[in-house]
Order: sequence, then C-alpha cells, then structure tokens
Amino acid sequence: MNLLKHSEVHKRRQRGFTLVELLLVLVILALIAGMVLPGIIGKAESAKAKAASSQISRLSMSVESFYLDTGITPSSLEELVNEPPGVTGWNGPYIKNSLLKDPWGQPYQYRAPGEHGDFDIESYGADRQRGGEGKNADINSWD
Repeated sequence: MNLLKHSEVHKRRQRGFTLVELLLVLVILALIAGMVLPGIIGKAESAKAKAASSQISRLSMSVESFYLDTGITPSSLEELVNEPPGVTGWNGPYIKNSLLKDPWGQPYQYRAPGEHGDFDIESYGADRQRGGEGKNADINSWD
C-alpha cells in the first residue's frame, strides 16, 4: 500500500511542464516564425502592388466612361463618385469612393491632361514617395 501512495504522488508531480520545456518550445516557435514571417510579409506587399495596378486599371476605365458620357475628362477622381456641377450627361457614380485610395491608404495621384496620355493615374507605392524600387516602386496607368 505504501508503494501505491508513492506512485500516485509521483504521477501528480509529472503532470505539468517544467520551465525549461516551456522555454524550449518558445524558442522553437520563435525560430519557425523568424523563417516564415519574412516570406508572408513580402507576399503581402506584392499583393498590395497587384491590387494597386488593378485599381488603377479600373479607375482608368471609369475616367474613360466619364469622358464618353460627358465629353470631357474629369478634373479630379472625386468627380467619378460625385456629380460635378455644370456637367451634362454624367451617368455615375462610375466607381466606389473606397477605390479612390491606394492599398497603402493614400489618394491616387491624378493629372488631366497627363504627361503620358490624356490623363495619368499613379500610386507612389509603400514608401508614399515618388520614385523607388521593389515594394517602394510607383505604380501607374502608363506602364
């Protein structure tokens, strides 16, 4: 009977994890996260650049639709959402208000007349500054 009590006490002591075991698990998780997270973050930036390119294409089509309806190029992208005063033939909204900002939360740069065409639409990318390479590269309607 004494032996039975001793084994029950021994089993109760081994139910939890030691501090060393917990630390080892945390170190392993940190190593795995260190290898996986940079790849995920890189893919997220790439996805934002692709989304910006797609949104610029959609904005360009909306500007062209505005032109076909009204005979003039909009002076700002906001005119695609809200009817400008004194414009006849407006048949919008041509686009949702949420698409007036790029995936980094900045308004798209719009120029009419443009330097590269009838109009230019541009996002400055992740760094929010003109120019840059990689994830900071500008995304525009003329390339």
